[in-house]
Amino acid sequence: QVQLVESGGGLVQAGGSLRLSCATSGRTNYVMGWFRQAPGKEREFVAAIDWNGRSTDYADSVKGRYTISRDNAKYTVFLQMNSLRPEDTAVYYCAASQSLVISRVSSLYQYWGRGTQVTVSS
Repeated sequence: QVQLVESGGGLVQAGGSLRLSCATSGRTNYVMGWFRQAPGKEREFVAAIDWNGRSTDYADSVKGRYTISRDNAKYTVFLQMNSLRPEDTAVYYCAASQSLVISRVSSLYQYWGRGTQVTVSS
C-alpha cells in the first residue's frame, strides 16, 4: 500500500510561485502524477513523471510554467509552479501509478493523496 501526502499549497498572488511536495511511502518505482480539481470542475491532469525522472509530460495549460521532478532517495515528488494565474486555483492531488509509462488518465493511477489547496489571487 502506497501512502501519499501533499504539502506546499497556499495563497499566492498572480505571477507568484509555489512548490508542492508529495511524500511517498514504500516503493519508489511508480509513475507519479499531479492532478487538480477546481470548484465545479472535473479533476484534470497537470503533470506526470516516470520512475527515474527521464520522461515527463505536462498539460498544455501549465507547460512552460510548471516543472515536475522527483527525488527517489527522499521518496518525494515535486511540482514547481511559476507564473501562477487565478485559473490555477484548485486542489492539487498527487497520484501514483503502477503503469510502466506515464499517463494523463486518472483511472490509471491507483494511489492518491488527499490534496493540497492552491489559491491564486488576482
